[in-house]
Amino acid sequence: MSETAGISTGIASRYATAMFELAKEGESIKALESDVAALETAMSESADLRTLLNSPLYSREEQSAAITAIAGKMGLSATTSNVLALLASKRRLFVMPQLLSVLKDMLAEERGEVTAEVTTAKALTKAQAEKLSKALKAQVGKTITIKETVDASIIGGLIVKVGSKMIDTSIASKLNALQNTMKEVG
Repeated sequence: MSETAGISTGIASRYATAMFELAKEGESIKALESDVAALETAMSESADLRTLLNSPLYSREEQSAAITAIAGKMGLSATTSNVLALLASKRRLFVMPQLLSVLKDMLAEERGEVTAEVTTAKALTKAQAEKLSKALKAQVGKTITIKETVDASIIGGLIVKVGSKMIDTSIASKLNALQNTMKEVG
């Protein structure tokens, strides 16, 4: 991770923690969840919003006015709107993607969920995904949400990441291990 990404994540984590605590105190976790989903959708669909968040060409006042108008138009909660305005006034709107990512993790933890990043050679069927989810739930003890990625280069098998743990049963990694073993012998 680059130094700037680390700084952005640190800033985002502090704001996310504050937002989460305010939402929890105000018993508005559901509103925060819908705000996060709406902002993620808006960021993925609007190049203009992404430009507003990242461009140094806009002044603090322009960013504040724009983000306040966007928050009002989207119907975001008061807490989220206020934090967005604060980010704009501090010229920190650029941390929005990291902020939303941290908030999603906090909200999932609040619900007792864990996200498992699963990489497969071809897409899992619904039955396979459910079976994998049940097996992981037995190991982790929490409800599992699977975020699947298809990567044909692993040839077969799975790569599963849950938190800081990774299980790699891909054929590509086994072939690499075999190749390394053969190099050691010869």
